[in-house]
Amino acid sequence: MSRVPILLGCLGLVGVAGCNLSRSAPGMQPMTVAVPDSTRESPGVASSGRLPPVPVVKGPIAIKVVYPAPDDRVDARDSSFIFGSVGTGDARLTVNGQPVTVWPNGAWIGWIALPRDSVMRLAISARNTVDSITVTYEVHRAGRFVAPESGIWIDSTSISPQGRIWWPAGEFLPLSVRAAEGAQVRAVLPDGRVIPFVTDPGYDDVSWGIRAFDRDTAHLVGPLKSDRYVATMRAAPIGRSIGPVVGAGPTILPPPVPVHDTLPVIEVIRGADTVRATWSIRMAVLDALPLLIQLDDDTARTGQTDGITVGRAVPGGTYRWFFPTGTRASVSGRINNDLRLQLSRTAQSWIPVADAQPLPAGMPPLLSVVGSATLTPMADRVSFRIPMSQRVPFEVNETEHGLELKLYSAVGDVNWIRYGGTDPLIKTIAWNQPAADEVTLSFDLSTPVWGYRTRWQQNDLILEIKRPPAIDATRPFRGLRIEVDPGHPPLGATGPTGLREADANLAVALILRDLLQQAGAEVIMTRTTDVPVDLWPRVKLADSMNADLLVSIHNNALPDGVNPFTNNGTSVFYNHPRSVPLAMEVQRALVQSLGLRDLGVGRGDLALVRPTWMPAILCEGLFMMMPDQENALRDPEGQRLYAQGVFNGIESFLRARAGGH
Repeated sequence: MSRVPILLGCLGLVGVAGCNLSRSAPGMQPMTVAVPDSTRESPGVASSGRLPPVPVVKGPIAIKVVYPAPDDRVDARDSSFIFGSVGTGDARLTVNGQPVTVWPNGAWIGWIALPRDSVMRLAISARNTVDSITVTYEVHRAGRFVAPESGIWIDSTSISPQGRIWWPAGEFLPLSVRAAEGAQVRAVLPDGRVIPFVTDPGYDDVSWGIRAFDRDTAHLVGPLKSDRYVATMRAAPIGRSIGPVVGAGPTILPPPVPVHDTLPVIEVIRGADTVRATWSIRMAVLDALPLLIQLDDDTARTGQTDGITVGRAVPGGTYRWFFPTGTRASVSGRINNDLRLQLSRTAQSWIPVADAQPLPAGMPPLLSVVGSATLTPMADRVSFRIPMSQRVPFEVNETEHGLELKLYSAVGDVNWIRYGGTDPLIKTIAWNQPAADEVTLSFDLSTPVWGYRTRWQQNDLILEIKRPPAIDATRPFRGLRIEVDPGHPPLGATGPTGLREADANLAVALILRDLLQQAGAEVIMTRTTDVPVDLWPRVKLADSMNADLLVSIHNNALPDGVNPFTNNGTSVFYNHPRSVPLAMEVQRALVQSLGLRDLGVGRGDLALVRPTWMPAILCEGLFMMMPDQENALRDPEGQRLYAQGVFNGIESFLRARAGGH
């Protein structure tokens, strides 16, 4: 996972940023702290599941805080975790008076109540029979507006949208703001127009971390509030002009920022009281002429990109479309650095402005003609060539036994579909015109989908469908090519005693490599040493080497505000439907091998599971932040249990496929 606790903190008498220390030397009266019996007997803390036991470490007290580090910003409401090590397994530890369990090796993790202050001071105290230390540790909250308990107020950070906007003249722009309940809210524009807001009752937003990882649904429940206000506004220039919007240029390229400008104001009125906030927005009306762009994710010509522009359903949202370089599209709006593409009359997508290159002004609206298509059987795939008059946006959707290619801004003239022989992989191909400017091509396969990929060749779109590998039921790994990816570096989590996730992942992956090779597989490793490898080269390697499977090894952490004691365990992630059976089998085998809580299989927007050419999964076997699980990842036996579980799951998946399931 992406949580990256950094080994910073306090050690003995050496102070670092955010720490003040006091210490009782041997012979002095130790501080008295009430600690539950379960904490007092910390050397007896058992390991979870089937993990190897945590060794006993005895030594001087030395408090280290791994997370949060002094420069981290904790984004949690009332409680969160803190973890590190204390140097000895016989210490008793408290944080702001709350007992925290210490594992036999001196590692600890606590779930603590957070002070409401923006700079939270935590008193971390450790003692044993010969020594005691108290550390005052400063933790900073992430910037977040907190509404006052009384009076009139406005949350200026909640005003939406803000920044620079280009919008079609005939389309309303939605507005929203949070302000005191029971108030009159309005926007006053520089030209004197007033836009009234109305109340839209709702509930407090739940953080993404709680929604994604917290198993306690009670944390999703909150009181109904009436502090959200909404409105709509027609597109019109606001404040000083952001530049004439003629053709593509000013919409694609950043306009000059005005030095002096009159901006709108949001007013919140209740009785005789009024508060105001400046609304930082500048708007221009989008030109009515067609505005066409061509996508290119490597305008700097570095050759280090993947040739794909990612499309999202909302600005900053999860990945939804993957447009190859050279794809053309129509522009229908822009908010700051996000450009809205009008894929068809009913479909829209948001992309980075930096990936859009304007086409000459005056070009007609985008509409591609789809011609007769041809299927060509090959040894390990079938190739389907689709002639088109223009390279328009498209997407591929898959079912268990089929693919559907949707072409936007397109009309069909598919007079012929030539199969090129009686290939056993393809049962039927059909085309349809479900909308005036959308064409679909459907492929019914005789086996479950194993993989596919797309590319432009001049104006022809090439769809390649991979044949499932031949699997021997008695020796299912024989002849298979499997990429094993030890996740990270860069980044990665860190455990309470400083174990880096990158090191743990590599240790497990090397054992898995040996198991796979002994079983007859050809294994491709994305790394075998502690070197940083970016995400895209890892994915490109699997595709370029024609891998049959991709398995990425990771270990987990949690975002702020999610209780690690009730939400740790084992999980496996996938992205495309074809990878679900593999993920299910590996998850079952990992849970059986490790004996940890079954967090289940989940779909994730993760780079290593997005390749379309093969089934791909990402394993999160253990939690780096849990002391006994971090210890297991240091221990060769714990590493073997993890690798064996993944191996067993892959084997079960392959045997099922060999049996025709």
